[in-house]
Amino acid sequence: MREIGITIGLLLISNVFMTFAWYAHLRDLSSKPWILAALISWGIAFFEYMVQVPANRIGFNVLSLGQLKILQEIITLSVFVPFSLFYMKEPLKLDYLWAGLCILGAAYFIFRGEITDTGN
Repeated sequence: MREIGITIGLLLISNVFMTFAWYAHLRDLSSKPWILAALISWGIAFFEYMVQVPANRIGFNVLSLGQLKILQEIITLSVFVPFSLFYMKEPLKLDYLWAGLCILGAAYFIFRGEITDTGN
């Protein structure tokens, strides 16, 4: 279970970087050339990958690929909604609730089996 906690923590950090790399330029660099936004986003994405790759390697020791992917989607939405509300100043929408419920259903189906234990 320690590996799952480490995986979740690293994926949370990774997703913060990813979300900023993908979307922050829409607010902060909208008046700049797109190539500048792309280069800055790639720079941020480097740090995302430096955390995401170890997270997935650690998680794959105890989770199936499907479980790892659904976990990633849960974390992505958990990071994106506050980012959207507080950083991008987007209004709260009921669609976030529906999307969250859909991901909760996906999590139920993918995790209802046993978590793999390889002894690592």
